[in-house]
Amino acid sequence: MDTITSMVTGKPVVIFSRSTSDMSHSIVSLITGYGANPTVYELDQIPNGQAIERALVEQLKCKPSVPAVFIGQQFVGGANQVMTLQLRNQLAPKLLAANAIWLWNQQ
Repeated sequence: MDTITSMVTGKPVVIFSRSTSDMSHSIVSLITGYGANPTVYELDQIPNGQAIERALVEQLKCKPSVPAVFIGQQFVGGANQVMTLQLRNQLAPKLLAANAIWLWNQQ
């Protein structure tokens, strides 16, 4: 968990992903569509990726393990939780509060 904490600290949006995950790609696209620039860790392409993925599952109960999304250093959850925030119009305010985006025009 210390590794995850250090990877998330100081970053407005962090997404743990796998390069082969379509759902992870969709969540990254959704968040970047707001103008945010998330830090994306592809767990299948970094040296300690398997250990991080194991920690996401065991300690944060993230199932499936990717995507795992942190906004404002807080664990939001996976794709279902992010999509729920989007449908409830709560995703953009979270991104604003985390200073991941500066402007948002709710219409």
